[in-house]
Amino acid sequence: MADKPGAPARAWQRMLSGRRLDLLDPSPLDIELVDIAHGLARVARWNGQTVGDHAYSVAQHSLLVEAIFTRSARSPSPRDQLAALLHDAPEYVIGDMISPFKSVVGGGYKAVEARLQHAIHVHFGLPPELPQTLKKAIKRADQIAAYFEATELAGFSTAEAAKFFGRPRGISADGFDLAALPAKVVQKAFLKRFSEISRTQS
Repeated sequence: MADKPGAPARAWQRMLSGRRLDLLDPSPLDIELVDIAHGLARVARWNGQTVGDHAYSVAQHSLLVEAIFTRSARSPSPRDQLAALLHDAPEYVIGDMISPFKSVVGGGYKAVEARLQHAIHVHFGLPPELPQTLKKAIKRADQIAAYFEATELAGFSTAEAAKFFGRPRGISADGFDLAALPAKVVQKAFLKRFSEISRTQS
């Protein structure tokens, strides 16, 4: 529903938890895990252009990235694993914009994304800005996941995927289940993995 003419533009979104999240100035107090899990499980990767009966969701991608990161890193801490799991968490609010469109939109999108990511990190006890070494490790896991998704789900050739995401070394897609799952199944899996990581922190 559009705002009334002359009224200030609405910059918040109402979540199913009842929270109202201000997109321009998000508060860590308005972040809820259930909203993140629900939203990410219903946001499609690759603009929905993937094979299977269900959309391959950002929640499932996040689980894959965390699994690749955990397998590749040397004794990652639970906080590092949590950062990997939440690396795309802002997309529960702003959706998953494919990289070519991000480059067209420019800095405004990135600024909103960064503010949301900072609020999410603070809410879950992570540094607002991750150390560069950790960011690079998570980004590499993200690129490996993108390569697997591109070749297994999104119709890319191996050469094309390697050009855009790099060719993974020392790791293959065989050890990961890439079949797109129903939203409710992925939502539960995301919450379960978050709980598992959180328990190892205490």
